[in-house]
Amino acid sequence: MQIEALRGQKPVQALTFWGVRGSLPTPKRDNLGYGGNTSCLEIRSADNEIAIFDAGTGIRNLGEALMRQSQGKGLKLHIFLTHYHWDHIQGLPLFAPLFQAGNEIIFYASERLGSIQQHLGGQMNAPYFPVKFDEVAARTRFVEMDAQSVAVGDLRVRSFPMYHPQGAGGFRIESPSGAIVYASDLEPGQGELDRVVREVADGADTLIYDAQYTPEEYRTHRGWGHSHWREAAAVANDARVKELILFHHDPSHNDDLLTELQNQTRALFERTTSAREGMVIEYP
Repeated sequence: MQIEALRGQKPVQALTFWGVRGSLPTPKRDNLGYGGNTSCLEIRSADNEIAIFDAGTGIRNLGEALMRQSQGKGLKLHIFLTHYHWDHIQGLPLFAPLFQAGNEIIFYASERLGSIQQHLGGQMNAPYFPVKFDEVAARTRFVEMDAQSVAVGDLRVRSFPMYHPQGAGGFRIESPSGAIVYASDLEPGQGELDRVVREVADGADTLIYDAQYTPEEYRTHRGWGHSHWREAAAVANDARVKELILFHHDPSHNDDLLTELQNQTRALFERTTSAREGMVIEYP
């Protein structure tokens, strides 16, 4: 795995990218440098509590790694979902810890999006999957959050609204020494919500931001619920963040193009990186 260190204060122990692609998996040769799995992040606190953000196809590999690391001991995992579009939940039926007795998995999402249990169960009902969601071996709990924040070890996680078809919620993750903001699946140009994301991201150590399109592509994709690298740089500058990570890469964007877009963004915000599957940011 690629190891990268951020400048300045270190908000958590480690941030790992298990899936960085948007819309659908893209296991193509010219995409594999940055990765073809859909959205999934893992954040470990300084006391080794595990928070997972989105359950795209990247969560399958994360699940296998967690099972190896646990060596048969029970896991307690916290999974935060931005929304229920398929690319953000489609890995969950193949997430190994879900099928291990003794594990506890707590799911969180905005209450504005409806019942977590009902939405996650829908994709595992017959004829789509052979095991029903309410029959898995792990203990499951569901927390619908909006105004309140929740604690995961020494992390504090709060949700904020984003403009996206059928709704979505981003997350600000704070620790005693800093903050990460996860803002995937949002579209700019919505006045109040544009203000909210800048306010929430203000001063963050790391901003992970939806940059699915180029500015040219965005002109023909208005209303699809995604942003572009130029807007990502604008938010990073306005919010005075320390590091910008471009995320939710379009299926049509190969490795060469993602590197080019990263470099174009650096002309507007120098400390920019295109998210890469397997990338680990450590905070010693």
